[in-house]
Amino acid sequence: MATEVFLQQLITNPDKLNSFVDEAKDWALHHGVIQRTCETPNSSEVVTYIPFTLFPTPVPEAAILQAMAVQTHFNTLVDKISQDSGFLEEALAGTVQADDFTARLFGIYRQIEQEGLKQSITLSLNRSDYMLDEGGRGTYFLKQTEINTIAVGSFGTTDSLPAVHRHMLESAGLWEETERVKDANNTPRMSAALAKAWELYGQQKAVILFLVEELQISQLTHRCIERVLWKRKIPAIRRKFEEVSRQASLDSDKRLFVDGLEVAVVYYRYGYMPDNYTEESWDTRLLMERSLAVKCPDIGTHLAGTKKVQQALSQPGVLERFFPNQPQVVEQIRGTFTGLYTLDMGPEGDQTVAMALANPDKFVLKPQREGGGNNYFGEDIVRVLTELKNDKMRAAYILMDRIQPRTQQNILLRRGLPLSLNTVSYEIGVLGAYVRHDGEIVLNEAVGPILRTKHVEQNDGGVSNGVSVCDTPLLI
Repeated sequence: MATEVFLQQLITNPDKLNSFVDEAKDWALHHGVIQRTCETPNSSEVVTYIPFTLFPTPVPEAAILQAMAVQTHFNTLVDKISQDSGFLEEALAGTVQADDFTARLFGIYRQIEQEGLKQSITLSLNRSDYMLDEGGRGTYFLKQTEINTIAVGSFGTTDSLPAVHRHMLESAGLWEETERVKDANNTPRMSAALAKAWELYGQQKAVILFLVEELQISQLTHRCIERVLWKRKIPAIRRKFEEVSRQASLDSDKRLFVDGLEVAVVYYRYGYMPDNYTEESWDTRLLMERSLAVKCPDIGTHLAGTKKVQQALSQPGVLERFFPNQPQVVEQIRGTFTGLYTLDMGPEGDQTVAMALANPDKFVLKPQREGGGNNYFGEDIVRVLTELKNDKMRAAYILMDRIQPRTQQNILLRRGLPLSLNTVSYEIGVLGAYVRHDGEIVLNEAVGPILRTKHVEQNDGGVSNGVSVCDTPLLI
């Protein structure tokens, strides 16, 4: 690839490299590819560029098209799972005994089911993540690593990254390459789903509530979403768990009010990790789930994104439960699955433990967590499973085949990271938006692809935890 040739030349000329990198950072700032700093996460007085690659990374267009084509089916699948209490109860039976966080979430789900309150509007903003597994002889296979159903990121301020990458290609004289970098229009389309749910709620003065964290390094990305909503005359407010605890109430019709404002949509940008919650926060989550406000996601959709559900879906006959008489849809979805194995107590789980201990480098051990940096590899798998071999706590995890990723060359730009030409691997994400009302699907879209790239020697991923950087596909 012409980009790799240019990078090889660039890395041997430090002065040219530094000048080129400074130009990239300036263009990122100019285009608003920015975030707050780790040192001042709650202040916009000082901002920095979002970590990104110097050039867009080459990605087979066929893989992007395959991932986009299956996303609407994953959106539908998530919704079907969220409504199937029998499946969730069966799939999560061992997990809720071993993992307190999942158990607390499932407890809320059960209570909502028992109360029988049904909000007729369902809204989900999803992201399905994949890697390209090298099959040898230049072949590759798109394999799903996970599906995210809560606080989905990688859009907002990064929508402008393709423009930055096109400029850097132009600056390098690689004009033909720019035609293979496509614009991102993710924020308006994801925000349109929020707007549609608000519209269906039917109260013009009601607000969309962003539930946010204490350290708000990503607030500028949220502002991109808010800007789209305000342009549509849809008011948005931001509150933390503790603020909702103090200010929230339900009226006799179970409408949710926060600080006197009726809430049409609760948009969770927080609440996906155990340390996001205090006992008061759990009470607040239940209050919001019991309300008539549309939840993004509702508690069932949140549970549909757990790793255990992902593993359960890979079992024979399970996808057919959700897509009866739709073999083509089942084939499309199942084609993206890699090997997924249960660690529940019993002979099958015992076999998984033995398999992992015999060849730990072939697998990834995954807990029921989001946000990156939670998985175990190699000797850490041996350590964890040796400790939990005969303990029901092992059911808090699943085992997944380790993907052998397609690699490229690129330079990663992150504050404090030395400049070097790295062998990198990438994760393709596809954003999805879904709205259902009174049993009818109102909106079901594959919104667009995103790319996150890391040094190939890094096991885990995630931009927020300092491993991956944002990237743009250069279609090949």
